[in-house]
Amino acid sequence: MYRNDILEKLGRHRGFDIYEEAMVEKTIEFIEANPDCFERTLTIGHVTASAWVVDLKTQKALLTHHSKLDSWFQLGGHCDGNSDVLAAAKREVTEESGLEEIMVYSPFVFDVDVHLIPENKREAAHWHYDIRFLFEEDSSKPLVVSSESKDLRWISFDDIKDYNGSSSIIRMVKKMEFVAD
Repeated sequence: MYRNDILEKLGRHRGFDIYEEAMVEKTIEFIEANPDCFERTLTIGHVTASAWVVDLKTQKALLTHHSKLDSWFQLGGHCDGNSDVLAAAKREVTEESGLEEIMVYSPFVFDVDVHLIPENKREAAHWHYDIRFLFEEDSSKPLVVSSESKDLRWISFDDIKDYNGSSSIIRMVKKMEFVAD
């Protein structure tokens, strides 16, 4: 079954706090209840793939200034039917940054977040069940800003809160204290 791989990975993942743990449970329930969970045509919501990309010294993360949402976020996007969420996250990094040889830091789930995407001209409000993986890249490599972004930037963990202070982003920064040790 094509959902088994991500369900197994989610089953091994332990949330950083009670909020993430609840989102892991919601995501597992959503995937189990919706065979088409990787398709953006599932209008109630869908699984999305994100990448928390850190530099080789694990002191900075690569963030994108999202054009539509006008905020800074980690790289990522729709799975477009791909049940290999890690591969989808890697594809999104390449599409959104031009980085082609991005290194998987760990094949295990790094973070899980469930959030509501507001209604827009093309679609009703819906949920993103965002599964995030940790990647590593040389911050001296050139970046290519895609049409989905206003900007891309390597930002030190200490400064990320000035770009996006959401609990979701700050949780990933806090997790890096354990990864970098």
